[in-house]
Parts: sequence; C-alpha cells; structure tokens
Amino acid sequence: MTAVQTSHDEVLSGSPGRLKDGFGRTARDLRVSLTDQCNLRCTYCMPEQAMPWIAKPNLLSDDEIVRLTGIAVTRLGIEEVRLTGGEPLLRPGIVDIVSRIAALQPRPSLSLTTNGIGLERVAPALAAAGLDRINVSLDTLNRDRFKQLARRDRLADVLAGLQAAADAGLSPIKVNSVLIRGINDHEAPDLLAFCLAAGYQLRFIEQMPLDPMHGWSRTTMVSAEEILERLAPIWRLTASQQPRGAAPAEEYLVDSGPATVGIVASVTRPFCGDCDRVRLTADGQLRTCLFARREFDLRALLREGGSDQQLADLWARSFTTKAAGHRVDDPDFRQPSRPMSAIGG
Repeated sequence: MTAVQTSHDEVLSGSPGRLKDGFGRTARDLRVSLTDQCNLRCTYCMPEQAMPWIAKPNLLSDDEIVRLTGIAVTRLGIEEVRLTGGEPLLRPGIVDIVSRIAALQPRPSLSLTTNGIGLERVAPALAAAGLDRINVSLDTLNRDRFKQLARRDRLADVLAGLQAAADAGLSPIKVNSVLIRGINDHEAPDLLAFCLAAGYQLRFIEQMPLDPMHGWSRTTMVSAEEILERLAPIWRLTASQQPRGAAPAEEYLVDSGPATVGIVASVTRPFCGDCDRVRLTADGQLRTCLFARREFDLRALLREGGSDQQLADLWARSFTTKAAGHRVDDPDFRQPSRPMSAIGG
C-alpha cells in the first residue's frame, strides 16, 4: 500500500457513490452510535461512577440519524449499517430508526451490537422492523464474575436476551467476549462450549486502549495467540479458507467445522490495510477510525441547513484523511480523547 493521497475530486468522480480514503480503501460499513450511555459499567470500558455523558442538545435526533445514514447509503455507497452505543437499546426510538433505515433504497445490511439487557422485550419488534442480525456482548457465564466485570447483576437478562434474539430469527447471532487476564481468561473454553451448544458464533476481542480511565495495559490484555492456546487442548482449530476480506475477525473452523470461532486481534494482528469502516458518533461527529484523534462535524452543517450533497461532500473530503493504521504499537501512540462508549463500537 502506498501513501499516495486521493483528492476530493477523485473521490467524487472515480467510482460513483463510493467513499475512498487516501490509501485506496473503500468504505462499505458504517457504524452509527445511538447513545453514549449504558446500563452496565464494565471495568474495561467505564468508571463505576461520574461518567460524563454527551449533553442532550448535542445528540442527533432520530430524524438526523436517519438522514445522515441515508446519505451514506444512497450517495456514498455504504452497504452495511451497524447500530451501536453505548447501549443502543437505551435509545427510545430505536425500533423506528431500524424501520426507517431498513426502508432505504438500496437497502443496507442492518445489524446491532448490544449488551443484551432489554433485548428479551424488544427483539421481536426489532426483527419485524427489519433488523437482520445481532451481536451480543458476553464476557462470562458466571454470575458473580459478571457482577465483578459489569458492576451489575444482569447475567440472566443477557442470556434471556440471546434466547429472544434467536427466537425472533435475528441470526446469525454473534457473541462478543473480551478476556481480562486473571479475571475471566480461564473461561475461554466455557464460552466457546456454550456458543457451540446454542448455535451462536463466538468472537473473542482483544482488549483495546479505548477506556476513559486510560488504564489499558498489555499486561492485562489476553492476546489472540493466548486465546488459541487455551482452546487448543479441547478443540482442533484450523484457519478458515474462506476469504476474510474486510472482516475484523480471523475465523477458525472448530473440529473441521461447520462451526467457527473468531478472534478480533486489533492490537497484535492489526487489519488496518483492509478496513472498510467509518463511524458516526451519537453527537454527529464523523470518525475515520476507532483510534482517530480527529473528528469531523457533520452535525453543525446539518443544523445550519446544509443540503444532502453538501453533507456528502464534507463526508467524502473528511474520509480522505483516514490514516494508514491505528499505530497502537508506536512509542508515541496516544489514546483518543473520547472512550469507546462515546465513539461507538
């Protein structure tokens, strides 16, 4: 990959309706954060108290979220939309937002990442509104350990939410698990056994430096290599021969398949060269990377009366600044000023 920058004119006149960055990567996947708030306080994500939330007037309205997402889909070639947070199920209008995005033409693939709390109640409505599939965060199967990690006693709600999602046909259901050394890292085999039995697709995610406390350390992060070592005594894992493309997870066949387990090794095996994602925060800021230290204000132009084409032009210009990689391994790496809950997963 060369560092030849692509001009704004080339972005708009090259491949019609496509977002290209300065390194030739094309954005197809939009992550839209609906809120920065959450009903858990996971130790690797949030402090237990005194978390500053985005001021309500700065949050995008439902109409603004749908309009910006529509611009991305109809004018900029976005094919997949993932609704995130914070905890997106806390957004009062989420079912209507899903319905309106699912009605866009061309219709994007539409998914949701959630902690699962409240999913039991709303899963049927989300499916009826047009949600295609769901990712649910689950780091432990032990109630006491769940309380230790999430600072809330809600494991039963998460498990009920997973079942409700399956019953509603929101499949494939993917389970996201973060392992923390000395706390839940020994549960890797239990989590995989649970997902295999239930028909869920497990994805282990390396802990990333995106916490507001800036307490991330490689000493507590469990690497992809270590995860594979914990699973190997029980299952024979072989790398999938299916093309990975821009997918963040490396997939492994479990005992020759068809079941798989994935590992998102953002830190130790970065996949930045194939990244096709762009992010919209709950307060209308465009981010070209999870680890970006710069944002582009779509909300201001939107509220000043900017046209769809003006917003698309700003989006295209901004996306050309996407960096070649996140540089977590660089000695001068600094975490983004905003945590994952405010950026959107």
